[in-house]
Order: sequence, then structure tokens, then C-alpha cells
Amino acid sequence: MSKRDDLIAKYASDLKDKCGVNPDMDLLTKVTIGCGPSIYNADAATVSGSDDSELATVKNNFLIKKLGLKDSADLDKGIAKVMETYGKSNRNKYRAVVYYLLTKHFKKESVY
Repeated sequence: MSKRDDLIAKYASDLKDKCGVNPDMDLLTKVTIGCGPSIYNADAATVSGSDDSELATVKNNFLIKKLGLKDSADLDKGIAKVMETYGKSNRNKYRAVVYYLLTKHFKKESVY
């Protein structure tokens, strides 16, 4: 297995165990590939749910630029809901898992 396959398996297990979501492996793979090399960098691979500047980056770079959504209060609510689903007590929120949950939340699977 490649390093990316190992990471995708780890993300799938996080989705099942921590989020209670049965992942669509095809979509999860595409979202992970879309994250690019950031998944291999310990700092970039995770999202801090309590850091407002980090959440603003997720909103601007992923929701608005990648998924093509319009900036609105709904985006913040969606991010808050995903953080709640992932679990506030979970320190390591993987970027690919957060992006996967956001893609599902906003029904933007067609982007991938």
C-alpha cells in the first residue's frame, strides 16, 4: 500500500469511529487527492477547530474557491456543524476528513 492509501484508510476509520459516518470511499479518495501534498505535513494535515484564522482559511480556500459556494452565514454554520460532528474534544481533525464532511454537508460531490 502507498502512503496515501494508508492515510485514506486512517481517514475512513476516523469517519466511522469519530463521526459515525459510513464513508463513500471513492469521494474520500478524490477529496484526499485534492488536498495535495498537505496531507503529508503534520501541521497542514490537520485543522484546528478552535482557531478562527484556520477556520477562515477553510472557508475561503475550500468552500468558496474549491466548491464555488457564495460567502454567507451558512458557510460558518456548516463548518460549525462539521466540527461538532467530528467532536470538539478531538484534537486531531484531519483536513481530508473535514473537507469530506463539508463536501457532503453542502452536497457538492459533483465538484469531484
